[in-house]
Amino acid sequence: MEYNSSEIQKIIPHRFPMLLIDKIVELQEGEMAVGIKNVTINEQFFQGHFPGNPVMPGVLIIEALAQTGAVAILSLDKFKNKTVYFGGIKSAKFKKKVCPGDTLKLFVKITKLKANFGIGSATAYVDDEIAVEAELIFAVE
Repeated sequence: MEYNSSEIQKIIPHRFPMLLIDKIVELQEGEMAVGIKNVTINEQFFQGHFPGNPVMPGVLIIEALAQTGAVAILSLDKFKNKTVYFGGIKSAKFKKKVCPGDTLKLFVKITKLKANFGIGSATAYVDDEIAVEAELIFAVE
């Protein structure tokens, strides 16, 4: 089942301009999620990053991955109406720049989930190439 942006907003609290996933194409509650972000020249951050050479900021790719992981966690009944925050970012690696016209495929697998704490293995792809890899730590409140 696919979830569009209005359905995603029923799971996570993010709104425009900070909702950085367009849809969820796969979801296993509490275990993993796959999101899609269609990167367009109309994104506000491209006005200043960088004029004449637009590149999606790496921190926003990490945020899109975190939002995808948050959907996986917050889809569990025990976490409904909660918020997921960053607890940490480990071993983030940026391997390919992301530009207007690219489609980011965001994979997050929750590798540990206890009480109000989780860890996720996150990878963002453009086509079949890895753009970003990271381990994310989630805190749920």
